[in-house]
Amino acid sequence: MARKPGTRAEFVLFDVFYTDGSQRSNRKVPSEVLGGLDGDEPARAIIEQQDRAIAEKSGLAPIPIKTIRRSGAKEHPRTKPAEAEGRRRAAN
Repeated sequence: MARKPGTRAEFVLFDVFYTDGSQRSNRKVPSEVLGGLDGDEPARAIIEQQDRAIAEKSGLAPIPIKTIRRSGAKEHPRTKPAEAEGRRRAAN
């Protein structure tokens, strides 16, 4: 029996973190604009465009975006250099 061709996701979801500390989850970005040499960078431009449209309708100024990441992507743990140095000294 032949297999059905896989369906490609129409949208990719992103979590957006703003400079004021707020976060919006599951922002939709069309999948066809992603994956080139720029990676996920085109998503930022599309989300900024969405934010401008939302701000225009609400009458509020758009909040600058700090970072974006794909929804469901795990954040890498970050260790402060001083903490890492302290661990190295304790191990010796």
